[in-house]
Amino acid sequence: MKPTDTKLLNSLRNQAALASKNAYSPYSKFQVGAAVIDSEGRVFVGCNMENASFGLTQCAERNAIAAAIGSGSRAGTLKTLVIYVPGKLALPPCGACRQVMHEMMAQDSRVISCCDSDDIKTWSPQQYLPDAFDFHDY
Repeated sequence: MKPTDTKLLNSLRNQAALASKNAYSPYSKFQVGAAVIDSEGRVFVGCNMENASFGLTQCAERNAIAAAIGSGSRAGTLKTLVIYVPGKLALPPCGACRQVMHEMMAQDSRVISCCDSDDIKTWSPQQYLPDAFDFHDY
């Protein structure tokens, strides 16, 4: 997806926003949704799922990516990941999500964060995780 493909971006944003309604976030009350599209045009969604043991919390981004991989998408084929966060500011993904995105997203992919306002942030893999560690490093 090109960042200028407004129709696709709006569709992914809407799907991510709908997924956020399913979030299990009793602690933060911060409902996040994500939608990822693979190289075949299939869309997968995820939402955050908190846990009383905070380290076990899963972010929407990783849940959407896991849904794609679990449904047969291959690592390195995910083209665009759109994150929806409630509020007025588009927020970046966390470090754990950035590492997973690095391995699962395509090299020419984009990660886009949007919110309830017109604020939108976009990153390439090199921007969201410079000097990334991957399996080729060992």
